[in-house]
Amino acid sequence: MQQKHKKFVILGKEILPGKGAQLNLDVAKLHTTTPILVPVIVERAKVDGPTVLLMAGLHGDEINGVEIIRRVIRKGFNKPQVGTIICLPVFNIFGFLNLKRELPDGRDLNRSFPGSESGSLAAQFAYHFMKEIAPHVDYVLDFHTGAAQRNNFPQIRCVMSDAESVELAKIFNPPFVLNSSYIPKTIRESINKKGKKMLLFEGGKANSIEEMIVEEGLNGVKRLLSHLGMRSFKIDISKDRNPVFLGESKWMRSPNSGMFQATVKNGAKVEKGDVIGIVTDPYGKIERKVKAASTGCIICLNESPVVYKGDAIFHIGNEIHK
Repeated sequence: MQQKHKKFVILGKEILPGKGAQLNLDVAKLHTTTPILVPVIVERAKVDGPTVLLMAGLHGDEINGVEIIRRVIRKGFNKPQVGTIICLPVFNIFGFLNLKRELPDGRDLNRSFPGSESGSLAAQFAYHFMKEIAPHVDYVLDFHTGAAQRNNFPQIRCVMSDAESVELAKIFNPPFVLNSSYIPKTIRESINKKGKKMLLFEGGKANSIEEMIVEEGLNGVKRLLSHLGMRSFKIDISKDRNPVFLGESKWMRSPNSGMFQATVKNGAKVEKGDVIGIVTDPYGKIERKVKAASTGCIICLNESPVVYKGDAIFHIGNEIHK
């Protein structure tokens, strides 16, 4: 008896079993009336199964995630044996063109969900995503980096009280899994309200491609797709570690303005009171030690050599057992 396939229509096009297509999310144009299209790459297996969305570039200067998904596509990992994989390598195409975090209206796309059909440019981007893409997916992997020169050590952020999300985070197997509550008007909150599962990957810093971060993301994608039964991989993706689970996290801020040097590596475990950095002045008069405010793991490190008083310099997460 021949298998009966469900109909899959996205962005106005039906994707037949065993077929794929590059579609476009068309939201706005340049001032010159030139269309700015957001490519959406869809690959469907001959066998029905879950639909996974891999997305990056929600902030236009977060390039590591774009490179992760580019490699997924280049290596053909987005062609499933079961189910459907949707790749959205660059969501905020306006920001990507300008290598800026925000859209041209100055708004943060990730504070504009679920959006509005007639609102700001950011709100319209969010609206069209929630209307035309979100309803079709079961799982979302959203790739981010730290802002400016704040470098995030590879981590998955999810809500620890959600057992399925925690299990998926374990499968992805990053160095750290951070408890992160839903923030109003973010894509993660909106996806959760739709009853979908979403993992947020943070790794690296803005306007940068870092091989370690890309490899972490790529291996996590392969583990998740394998776990969901969507495809198998010849490349070894076995786990050589268990992720460290972190509950509360807190930023440490610079005690004064000056030149900043970290004396510990990103990802390191520290004890309360450990000297983890120094802030100096250019003239040799001041050398202020920065001591860890709590025992935990450094999950983000500011790599800027010059800071102002109050700038975020270390993000420390407290380890919990999960």
